[in-house]
Amino acid sequence: MIYVCVPVHNEARTAGLVLWKVRQVFTAFPREYELLVLDDASTDDTRDVLASYAKVLPMTIVTHRERRGYARSLEELLRLALQRTDRPKRDCAITLHADFVHSPERMEDMVKHLESGADLVVAELVEQRGRVSRAQGLARRWTPRLLRVAGLRDTVSGFLALRLIVLRQALRRDTPRFLQTEGWCASAELVARLAPHARRLDTVPAAARYDLVQRPSRVKPWRQLLEAWRARSVIRAARTVVAVLFMAVGLQAQSDTASRTDSTRTDSAKVADTTPRTAAPVGVPFPVGERLVYGARYGPFSVGTATMQVAGIDTVRGVEAVHFVFLIDGGALWYHIHQNLESWVGRHDFRSRRFLNQTEEKGKTWERKFEIYPDSGFYREAGRDTTVATVTDPLDDAAFLYWIRTVPLEVGKRYEYRRYFRPERNPVIVEVLKRERVGVAGKKWDAIVVRPRIPNGGGIFAEKADARMWLSDDSLRIMLALQSKFSFGQVTLKLKEIDSAKQNSASGPEHP
Repeated sequence: MIYVCVPVHNEARTAGLVLWKVRQVFTAFPREYELLVLDDASTDDTRDVLASYAKVLPMTIVTHRERRGYARSLEELLRLALQRTDRPKRDCAITLHADFVHSPERMEDMVKHLESGADLVVAELVEQRGRVSRAQGLARRWTPRLLRVAGLRDTVSGFLALRLIVLRQALRRDTPRFLQTEGWCASAELVARLAPHARRLDTVPAAARYDLVQRPSRVKPWRQLLEAWRARSVIRAARTVVAVLFMAVGLQAQSDTASRTDSTRTDSAKVADTTPRTAAPVGVPFPVGERLVYGARYGPFSVGTATMQVAGIDTVRGVEAVHFVFLIDGGALWYHIHQNLESWVGRHDFRSRRFLNQTEEKGKTWERKFEIYPDSGFYREAGRDTTVATVTDPLDDAAFLYWIRTVPLEVGKRYEYRRYFRPERNPVIVEVLKRERVGVAGKKWDAIVVRPRIPNGGGIFAEKADARMWLSDDSLRIMLALQSKFSFGQVTLKLKEIDSAKQNSASGPEHP
């Protein structure tokens, strides 16, 4: 199914002709289609025109009693298309203006590109027919240069075709407003938010048919350029959402979430850790039900969330194990990830027994599951027959951030740990810098500030990232905040919410 989305406001002179032209296109190029048209509080005869065409076309009309603008109208139509489809990987949507500035004939080429494997097709306006004011022409030429998206020359045409699975992935964060800008900027923002999830982005040339437009332009050129200048920060902020993912996981850089290729395997009999064994805590002290919710910010922008949870107590190969769960959801203009990390650690010895990583990244999905045998000194990945040597007291990505809450940390000291279950990625170094007061989750906390770093790794704990972590200076040692530097600037993850526990302690006698 092809959903043709047409936002309309006071287009009585051209709306009907545009809709009929769409019908002609799909009569000559037979495809199943439906018109989704939104009347954004028109004050002319648009409503009557749409009603007459709805009688003879496969068409749904949505009406706003008060005007909400182009961006809100377009977003509503796209969400409606996504709601109606039951095959988002096959079905697509096309966004089309109702003033005839777009040539509906180009839809055939756009659909053919989708059918050949593209996920997003943008009609770039490379030719202008008809006259516009000099100021509007300058604004039309310069706005795409201010609102750049990789792989595109014209980001503001507003004429594009997309596979609906791409839209679903872009909307995964389920924010109240998907498009935060308006007008031409909203067209560029839409492309920018969709492009990261498209496996292939294609373009087709199109003409701007100003000779067919039947009303004065609503564009105020100099105001449009000013809005485009301001919209750059929205796009830059969207690009930083990816940082949230790595912050939420903490040591995600240790695991190969972006690649299915393992490092060189070694025989399981090889000695994996020659450093002295450190004393493990008596047991896992965290209460079942503890749930920490974090939000991330880049400057004034909120760019994502993550949760850490002590989910329960299970049994792994006859050993009682505490089950930790991380849920991460985020994205950026060029990247998106939805990730579920789960860890099972020995209830009484705090050693990892099992680690699960389920990831949906840029439209691709994979799962990695590790069975870790600390008593035997090896680990095995599901789907592989070989075993690999591990360290004496192994910890996985999720377990490490919980374990660091249990060890003594003194200001001014430096600690080196070789407990990550893949030996080649050790050590993890933690420097305790100072104490200070911080405000998160609605109150002030006394905190210990530490600098974690992984000389052999990357991500937020790489040397150049200069990461900082704030832990509550009490017996709970809750992670209050995490900060790291990236090429685009500094991103900070802060605690927003603490949920109460279901029972007193994970090491208590009661089982869920």
